Amino acid sequence: MRIGVWTHVPLHEKIPADARLLTMRKRVKRGTARWGALCAAALVFSSGALPPVNVAEAQERYYQRRSILDFFFGRRYVDQYPPAPNEYAPAPRVIPRKKKAPPKAVVAAPRAAPVIAPEEKVVQKLDNAQKILVVGDFLAGGLGVGMEAAFQDSPGILIETHSNVASGLVRDDYYNWPVQLTKFMDEAKPAMVVVMLGANDRQQMVTDGGKEKFRTDGWYAEYQRRVMNFGKDVTSRKIPLLWVGLPAFDSPGMTADAVQMNLLYRKQVESIGGEFVDVWDGFVSENGDFIITGSDINGQQVRLRTSDGINLTEAGRRKLAFYVEKPARRILGTQASPDLVRLDSSMPSLDLSSNPADHTDPISLSDPNLDGGMALLGGAALPVSTGKSPRDKLVQDGEMAPPPAGRVDDYRIPAKKSAAEVSAK
Repeated sequence: MRIGVWTHVPLHEKIPADARLLTMRKRVKRGTARWGALCAAALVFSSGALPPVNVAEAQERYYQRRSILDFFFGRRYVDQYPPAPNEYAPAPRVIPRKKKAPPKAVVAAPRAAPVIAPEEKVVQKLDNAQKILVVGDFLAGGLGVGMEAAFQDSPGILIETHSNVASGLVRDDYYNWPVQLTKFMDEAKPAMVVVMLGANDRQQMVTDGGKEKFRTDGWYAEYQRRVMNFGKDVTSRKIPLLWVGLPAFDSPGMTADAVQMNLLYRKQVESIGGEFVDVWDGFVSENGDFIITGSDINGQQVRLRTSDGINLTEAGRRKLAFYVEKPARRILGTQASPDLVRLDSSMPSLDLSSNPADHTDPISLSDPNLDGGMALLGGAALPVSTGKSPRDKLVQDGEMAPPPAGRVDDYRIPAKKSAAEVSAK
């Protein structure tokens, strides 16, 4: 016979007072019924009048079978009937579900209108446009680009550039500039020649007497002769010559050499009738130091030199051409003007011979007869002075006319008044 084990409700489960009272009453009733059943079973077994009753089945009505979990955690008493509802128990909290918001309509952003670059104004060059021939090394190549931008609005000017990057006047075995210049002038027939050379000439020179090292007296003497002969090839043809000086460089040694060579260029070019263009101040600071960033032709701060400290950027080329543009326009005259106007040949010329101007003698503003006589307007004749003027007395004799009576500089002692004047007051 299996004997049920009483279990208790754990204390951590909080049961209302009414529910606990109801549970205790049920336990008492069931306990009485159990002992009555046991006594009846004992009588039956002893008398043998009733058939045997399966006690286990009777107990199963009131108890549940134990499992391994009940053995370790204890068996809980299970009621046949569910407990009465507790009117004081809080109602379960119902959390309403949030309604999903309808998806927002995605409005497509308006497409930006395509940016149309403004058309560049192209100025048609005249058939008789004058040519400016730019020759030299890599700096002259950049100068030619800047000159094209400077004169792009001038219909009467064409820029033609011939440059060799590594050329100069020292290595004539590599590139013979005197021979090439003559060929370029014969082909282009320029109205002006602009030269920029010397950045590659800081090296040994081969002369008739041998090899001359850079910075020696023999080197400067030979280089001076070559610069003069190169300039004479231009001025001998009655062509204006502009020789552009070297700018400052990042290397202190190159900058010092550029100063010496610019002095040589200026002296030799001006001696043969050419003009030296000094660009030094445009590429140094106020203290004379090399700068990479500086003012462009509009006064804006831009990068003028590349990272190597030698070459020029696009803004630097345009600034270099700015220094050459002024003398070029001055020499070439009205044809270099950007707003050049061509007169129509059908317009009649002005002939002023049919209407000659009458000849009139000049009139002196100091002429006393200008208004018709010596007399003042509405007055008598001008008094004729016989003595010296107050100016002549002051300058020549040091005499000054006495001041009027009562003026601040009148220091004369006033005369004593008579008795009659005092009594009259």
